[in-house]
Amino acid sequence: MMKVSDQTLEVLKNFSEINTNILVKPGSELSTISTMKNILAKATIPESFDKQFAIYDLSELLGIVSAIDKPDIDITNEKFMTVGNTGSKSKAKYFYSDESVVVSPQKDVVMPDAEVNFELKNDILAKLMKMAAIMKLPDLSLVGKKGQDVILKVHDKKNSANSYEEFVGTEAAADFTFNFKIENLKIVSGDYDVAVSSKSISHFKNKVKPIEYWIALEPDSKINK
Repeated sequence: MMKVSDQTLEVLKNFSEINTNILVKPGSELSTISTMKNILAKATIPESFDKQFAIYDLSELLGIVSAIDKPDIDITNEKFMTVGNTGSKSKAKYFYSDESVVVSPQKDVVMPDAEVNFELKNDILAKLMKMAAIMKLPDLSLVGKKGQDVILKVHDKKNSANSYEEFVGTEAAADFTFNFKIENLKIVSGDYDVAVSSKSISHFKNKVKPIEYWIALEPDSKINK
């Protein structure tokens, strides 16, 4: 029987927003990738699993876990896990998925050299996401002009009307506009070290929690070195 920590539940909830599938491998590392292959996430958790198993609907499993007070998970059976409470005879039986039908990371991302590095504070990201939701803005852009400030701006690339921006750095080394879709920024709260490469990839590494993300840039991102 295994108790699941709040830290692990936070990771699993976050991962379920990226992809409802998950392939759990032996050890204490969890990873997931979106079905569009444009978000990859990896985290280290306090627990260690001793076997590999696949879950098709992670959100459903998390719903079961949250409905049981102080849940224990037993994964000793080859076909299913049981979720229950040590002090109770009540338990849920939840069957594993066929591994061939789940989408999971096949290899690690090799992050290319980044042209832009900055620290993204939790309060700044929260404000940007809140403004994007209020104004229904789908895009986030990291913008810099050589020698000037670097900003993060939420806006609609197809409509230049409403926007909101936050300062994140000084003295840009080049002119650049790196674009993200707001819907792809599915990261747990916290401060992050962010690296962005013109090879259409970014890396978000949490400064406190052992979790990191690789998020694809939009194709119209550009830099003039």
